[in-house]
Amino acid sequence: MTTVQLPRRQAGTSPQHLLVTLLGDYWNGRREHLPSAALVALVEEFDVGEVSARAALRRLARRGVLESSKVGRNTYYGLSASATRTIVQSSKRIVHLGTREESWDGVWTVATFSLPEEQRDLRHLLRSRLRWLGFAPLFDGVWVSPRAATAEVREFLDELAISSAAVMRAEEAVGTPLISAWDLDEIRHAYETFLADTLPLRERLDGGDVGSAEALIARTRLMDVWRTFPALDPDLPERVLPADWPRRRARAVFGELYDALGPLAEARVRQVLARFDASLAPLVRHHTTTELTI
Repeated sequence: MTTVQLPRRQAGTSPQHLLVTLLGDYWNGRREHLPSAALVALVEEFDVGEVSARAALRRLARRGVLESSKVGRNTYYGLSASATRTIVQSSKRIVHLGTREESWDGVWTVATFSLPEEQRDLRHLLRSRLRWLGFAPLFDGVWVSPRAATAEVREFLDELAISSAAVMRAEEAVGTPLISAWDLDEIRHAYETFLADTLPLRERLDGGDVGSAEALIARTRLMDVWRTFPALDPDLPERVLPADWPRRRARAVFGELYDALGPLAEARVRQVLARFDASLAPLVRHHTTTELTI
């Protein structure tokens, strides 16, 4: 199965990241291509210039994230099938955080590896994939996860032809607590900051004081912030966490805001698209967090 590498999230506004996010949020699963002018207009809502937007479209097409087609002299774009699969998998993991029913068996997955300095690019790639799978470094070359991800790790090690590595399942041992691989104070602070930062938006939304254009921007930025949490906290088991852990409260607020902003944001995407192709505008759909966790 062919996969594509989606653009990495960057500080500030990345046109490539914005385009993928908007297509994934409001055009997911549709095979019709959208006018390039409409996609440019959508990212212009986020103060991205036309030149940057068109360059991002071309780069995404070259990378296989987007497919292109022509109607006369006009270019149209849509997500490739492989990019759609990757977005769905990524979105489910992001939105699922904080909804897990506690069923941890108390066993940790431990991955150990040793790669020489001349293979530092390979080492960086391995560390990035381990972090995506929910691991964190206990020591240099020793990464741990409370979830059983042995099959995924072994598959990735085989793919990269890394032989100097081992994956095992282990219970908590005498010595350094495995949970210390995560900075729990940093994670708590991130959740509490999220709760504080979203309070004004919650209050204005409750008061009906958020328009469709603002909703589109706010919903996209909300997801941008929430997507950083799985790397910080891969659904760490509650029984090894401090009391009053704020993850469930933060997830509830994220879900409430993301879903409430959905219809307004969808309306804005339709308005923009209708300026370029009125027949495609009614096909715009937002999805809810419930749909993403099924």
